[in-house]
Amino acid sequence: MKQDSAEYQTVEVSDELWYPDASCQQPDSLDADAAEEVEPTWFRTHFEDSMEMYADADTVAKHLNDHKNWFCQCALPMKAEPLGDNGYDLLIGRFGAFGYRVEARIGLELLPPDSEGCYLIKTIPVPNYTPPGYEVDFRSAMKLDEISADEFAADWPKADRAQLPSTITNATWSLDLAVGVRFPKFIRSMSQSLIQKTGDRLLENIIKQVNRRLTYKTQLVFHESLGIPFPKNARGDFRFF
Repeated sequence: MKQDSAEYQTVEVSDELWYPDASCQQPDSLDADAAEEVEPTWFRTHFEDSMEMYADADTVAKHLNDHKNWFCQCALPMKAEPLGDNGYDLLIGRFGAFGYRVEARIGLELLPPDSEGCYLIKTIPVPNYTPPGYEVDFRSAMKLDEISADEFAADWPKADRAQLPSTITNATWSLDLAVGVRFPKFIRSMSQSLIQKTGDRLLENIIKQVNRRLTYKTQLVFHESLGIPFPKNARGDFRFF
């Protein structure tokens, strides 16, 4: 008997992130489907954001290129381990809906800036690890642009504006993310439109959470490590989606 898809609308969707230790068991929800080939259901999102760094672009670029000294710290509470010269094994946490959860773990490579000063990040394989029931395609690009402090802080109080250097660097980035999930039978029997809508919303929420934490910590570590004042006005006005 076909069940009305409206029945599933009452299912709560959890977008809270967990950060389990290394002993956490991998999901085994697909064991019953091991004998059949399950096509992934794809969820996609595009995301853009920016952050200000209170220094010139050369100083910011030097810091970004030295990511081994800040990336793992800024990623907390996510767990990040170095992977080769420019890569990281990143344990994002657990997320899910409809009683089905996936532990998200991906490999990312932070490429050096290209000839146009664009920083690219892409997905790379994690050695000796096969994602249980999902695959990820992560593609991000970031650019650095200098702006004058007078232009940037024209409406700031004079005392706060006085803390700024003459030049501010604005880092802007875009992310195209695709996640394919091989759901177990009890999920695949549900309304496909509901699955798609729920998955897209969950993916968007995860990106916003991770971006908010990582962006603020990246700013904070950059300014503190170089002894550069980080105006209170900047923290108060810091805009998150």
